[in-house]
Amino acid sequence: MDLSKKSFENVEYMVEKIKEKLKVLNFDAIKPSHFSEEWYDELKDIYEMVMKKATFSPSEMQAIAEELGNLRKK
Repeated sequence: MDLSKKSFENVEYMVEKIKEKLKVLNFDAIKPSHFSEEWYDELKDIYEMVMKKATFSPSEMQAIAEELGNLRKK
């Protein structure tokens, strides 16, 4: 997957991988359609950080969820 190109497909891929890695239980809370390509670079930064870590503390998971919430379309 070439994440250097801003596209909805890449947004969808990154969101799904973040959900898998964080083991998000409420899958409807985070949908690729909630995110705009306008925030692509920020989403990619979150994706790369999440993929590098093996485990997350509850506070880290909360911070990631808050950051994703900040990137959602209004």
